Amino acid sequence: MEFVRVARSGQIPEGIVRRFFVNGVELAVARSEEGAVHVMSNYCTHLDCLLSSGRVTDDGLLCSCHGSVFDFDSGEPITPPATRPVRVFEAKEEDGQVYVALPAETQRTERPKRRLST
Repeated sequence: MEFVRVARSGQIPEGIVRRFFVNGVELAVARSEEGAVHVMSNYCTHLDCLLSSGRVTDDGLLCSCHGSVFDFDSGEPITPPATRPVRVFEAKEEDGQVYVALPAETQRTERPKRRLST
């Protein structure tokens, strides 16, 4: 699988969630308190709220809309109201850069749901 650059490592501080677009795919990128980078779809499976508006917790990524928390590794919801997992992508850091593995089908199924401002 080919990895694509997402951002510089410094753009994703510990405990912060950021929104990035890579090859037309909208991603929530977070750095856990342990320093690991996690990448998942930016949309909560409950009501399509932006996960990048949420925050990092000890358990995973908290959606700011209704309080669902998603496990960083599996994408499974840890707390309701979400019942379906979010898509998680493999990430790595090398030479001060963050990369994500985006399978080809992702570019067809994970398009932004909101209009990008120009």
